[in-house]
Amino acid sequence: MRILYHLPLSPYSRKVRLALAEKRIPFELRLEKVWDRREEFVELNPACTVPVFEDENGLTIVDSAAICEYLDEAYPDVSLYGRTLAERAEVRRLTAWFDQKFGQEVTRNLIWERHLKRSLGLGNPEAAAIRAGYANLKDHMAYLGWLAESRSWLGGAFISLADFAAAAHLSVLDYANDVDWSLNAAAKEWYARIKSRPAFRPLLAERVSGMAPPSHYDNLDF
Repeated sequence: MRILYHLPLSPYSRKVRLALAEKRIPFELRLEKVWDRREEFVELNPACTVPVFEDENGLTIVDSAAICEYLDEAYPDVSLYGRTLAERAEVRRLTAWFDQKFGQEVTRNLIWERHLKRSLGLGNPEAAAIRAGYANLKDHMAYLGWLAESRSWLGGAFISLADFAAAAHLSVLDYANDVDWSLNAAAKEWYARIKSRPAFRPLLAERVSGMAPPSHYDNLDF
């Protein structure tokens, strides 16, 4: 059985879950509390981070980018990168944009600082980081909206890993009620389309103990 070790509010785990579901690849989901540094998990991934994917052939893959590249090569029937060199390059660029730039400037400043840091006993949230997260979100929503208006999907004419990377981050933020959807109508319309896909249903149904999402979170029409 394929196994994905994850955390519910990890956008990188969510990206891999969406990729697996879109490709219709069956897998078992296992919660991994990385802060416990479980010995068996550290043996799988010395960095002790999620996601980690174990395929049926016994291969273990660490890091969401490496996992998604592997899935597209090992299970190519549904491509999430495109077929041409230009398509694949653009999907990789945008996936990196959301995983790295958006992740550092928005997700980390809001999800980590505002919701997780104190609960893990790692100090109080930094108000300046939270303010920066909200300010950066406005700029990123404008860029996402421009992409959504200019193309059928973020990476081009087809749905791709770029869409799932962006949606993974936004879904975590939306669960925490940190997204002002009035910032950009095109971005909101794009997110409504992608969260209506069957691959998104398990994420929308999932709940984190002690943290309830806003009422619109699993409403496909907002």
